[in-house]
Amino acid sequence: MNYLVLSDHYPFLSLKLKMTITTRFAPSPTGLLHIGGIRTALFSWLFARHHNGKFILRIEDTDRARSTDAAVQVILDGMAWLGLEYDAGPFYQTERAERYNEVIAQLLEAGHVYRCNCAKERVEQIRNAALSRGDKPRYDGHCRSLKVTDTNAVIRFKTPVHGQTIIDDQVQGKVIFENSELDDLIIARADGSPTYNLTVVVDDMDMAITDVIRGDDHLNNTPRQIHIFNALGANPPNYAHIPMILNPEGKKLSKRDGASGVLAYRDQGYLPAAVLNYLVRLGWSYGDQEIFSIADMIAAFDTKGINKSAASINPEKLLWLNRHYLKNAENKTLAKPLADLLQNLGINLNNGPDLIDLIDVQKHRTETLRDMAEQSVFFYNDFETYDEHAAKKHLRPVILTALQALQGALQQLQDWNNNNIKRAIEETAAQLEIKTGRLAQPLRVAVTGTSVSPSIDDTLRLLGQEKTLRRLHKGIALIELRCSS
Repeated sequence: MNYLVLSDHYPFLSLKLKMTITTRFAPSPTGLLHIGGIRTALFSWLFARHHNGKFILRIEDTDRARSTDAAVQVILDGMAWLGLEYDAGPFYQTERAERYNEVIAQLLEAGHVYRCNCAKERVEQIRNAALSRGDKPRYDGHCRSLKVTDTNAVIRFKTPVHGQTIIDDQVQGKVIFENSELDDLIIARADGSPTYNLTVVVDDMDMAITDVIRGDDHLNNTPRQIHIFNALGANPPNYAHIPMILNPEGKKLSKRDGASGVLAYRDQGYLPAAVLNYLVRLGWSYGDQEIFSIADMIAAFDTKGINKSAASINPEKLLWLNRHYLKNAENKTLAKPLADLLQNLGINLNNGPDLIDLIDVQKHRTETLRDMAEQSVFFYNDFETYDEHAAKKHLRPVILTALQALQGALQQLQDWNNNNIKRAIEETAAQLEIKTGRLAQPLRVAVTGTSVSPSIDDTLRLLGQEKTLRRLHKGIALIELRCSS
C-alpha cells in the first residue's frame, strides 16, 4: 500500500513524500490523562511546530474492555485546555479494523507471519522454565515451521533470528538489540483483533509519522516495530525515547502522587501557560532559562535538549511558575476560569464585584486561581461566623467608639472609591488619636470575618458601600453585646 493511494483517504499523508516533519500523540483512553502522557504530547507538539511540521492526535482504543468514552473526552478536554492543537485527528483505531486486517493478510501472504495454535498452558510452561533459568521468557518458535491452518489461532511475526537491530535514538543514543533475544510476538489474537505492536506500525506508516517521541518504557517495543516496518517495505520513523517522571522521593510517579490527571491542575486553579512551562522543563533544558512563553518553547525546542536521566516532580516549582503567570496575565483571560471555580463553590456572581476588578486586586497576592476563588468568597456570600481568633483579638470593646465613628464617616461618602475610603479611615483614626492600623484591622474582621484580605480600601471598594455598612453594623452589634454581658 503506497502513500499516494492512502492520501486519498487521509489528505495529510502525502506530506511524507515532501519529508514534512510529522509527529503524533497516541494515548490509550483507559483512565486519566497522566502528566507524563501530556508531557509526551507537548514534546511531540513542540517538535512539529519547531520544524513547521504536522502534529496528529490518535486514540489507541483497541482495548475495548478498558477504553471508555469518558476517558476519550478527558484526552480531548486536556489537549484543548492546554492549547495543544492538532493538525489532523483525532483518529480512532477502532475505526481502522479493516485496514489492520488488510495488513495482516498481506503479511501472511508474504510469509512474514504464521499461525500458532500452541495451548496457553504450553506457552506458560516455556515462560516459567525460562524464568527459573534466569533467562528472559520468550516463545520458542514451535509453530514457526508448521503449516497451522486453524483460523482461530493467534498470528505471530517471524522475528529475524540472527543479527542485530540498531536504534539511533535521539535521546538514548545508539541502542543495540540482539535479534536472537527477541521472540516471535503475537500481532493478532485468536479472535482476530490486532495487537499494539502491529496497529502502531500500521498507523505510523499510514499517517506518515516521521518522528516518534514517547516514553522509554516503549524502547523494548521499538526493535519489534522496526521489523514489522521492514516487512512492510516502509521506513521506520526516527525515535526519541524520553525518561519517565519521578515523584519527589525519586520513585516512579503514580496516581497517589496527585499528578495523575492533567485536568486536576485545571481544577486546582493552575494556568495552562504555567503547566506547559513546567512540563517543558521536566527533562528538557535550554541553558539556564526557566520562563518560556509558547513562542519561546517552539523556537528553542529540539530533542537534543532532552535529558537521558529521569526528571522529578517539584510542586514548589510549579507554584512559582503559576504565580509568575498569574501576576502577568491579562485580567480578561482569567475571568472565565475564575468564574467557573467560583460557581463550583456555589457563588452567584451577581452578588459581588466585577470579576475584572476582583482579579486586578487578587492576582498579585494569590498562587492559583483556586486560591483566588476561595479567598474571594466573602465578597459574594455573607459569612455566618467570624474567625474565632480574629474576632477575639480585634472586635473588642476598646474599639467600639472608633468603629461607630467610622461607620458614620463611611455612610457620608457620596463617591465610593479607594481614595475616599482611605481618607475616611485615616481621618477617623486621627480624630480619635489612634493609629490607622488599629482601626483598619478591626474593620477588616468586621466586614470579612477574618484577619486576611486585600488592602482595606480595596476590600471595602469591592464589597460596595451597602454591603460594607451592613457588615460593619453587625460587627459593632457583636461588640455591643460583649460590652453588655
